Amino acid sequence: MDMPITRRTTAAIVLHRGDGSTVATRFRRAAFGRNDPFARQRDIAWEAPGQIAAGRTSFIGALDIARYPHTEMLVIVEGELTLQAKGSDLLVLAAGAGAVIGAGTELRIHATSRVRFTWCAAESGAKQPGVTPLRADANFKPSNPPPAQTLLGPAPQCRSDNVFADEKTQYRAGTWDSTGYHRIVRPHPLNEFMHLLAGSVKFASTDGSVITANSGDSIFVPQGEPIGWESTQRVAKFYVVQTVQA
Repeated sequence: MDMPITRRTTAAIVLHRGDGSTVATRFRRAAFGRNDPFARQRDIAWEAPGQIAAGRTSFIGALDIARYPHTEMLVIVEGELTLQAKGSDLLVLAAGAGAVIGAGTELRIHATSRVRFTWCAAESGAKQPGVTPLRADANFKPSNPPPAQTLLGPAPQCRSDNVFADEKTQYRAGTWDSTGYHRIVRPHPLNEFMHLLAGSVKFASTDGSVITANSGDSIFVPQGEPIGWESTQRVAKFYVVQTVQA
């Protein structure tokens, strides 16, 4: 995919607001790579060659796909979408639910009425056929808090449940939660898509501007973008992360 990085003036790129309000983010209508099943409906907010892309899509109808061309996490923000992978049970995703479609999956996608979802996709990777649901009531395990030198207060208690990993593209997806904490503005260590399931976060930039994300919002932060974090209560999110070698 020979496309330029889509640049933004703020570190946190808002893909969707759960309260239905309009977002200021600029989207570009374009296919994601070759044989994109959502080529006519895909809106891209950020992408970089050899990395991942993020955006939103609105869809109605049915698609039969012999081999899904890339790896993609979908989070439904309005309506209902059904995914039927070959040899697997029907998966019905309502608003607030998500799943990862592995590259190479044979499946049918169906929406009887208009459905909207945010997404984060990686074009090139290992073939991992199948659909992996994301769960808000995840099988959480303790995970590392932010480095002590970045914290502006007590260390939080963090947990995660990583349910999908593609080592070739360093694409990982799952569910994460944490107690509240405050962190300095510093370069984000990875590309990260997040859809908040609970809580609220203030993302600060170097110019002093702040973007607040609430439950139901979808956000993308590119690797290297200077950004801070402040939350006062438990935050839970679906995530995709990817570390890119410099």
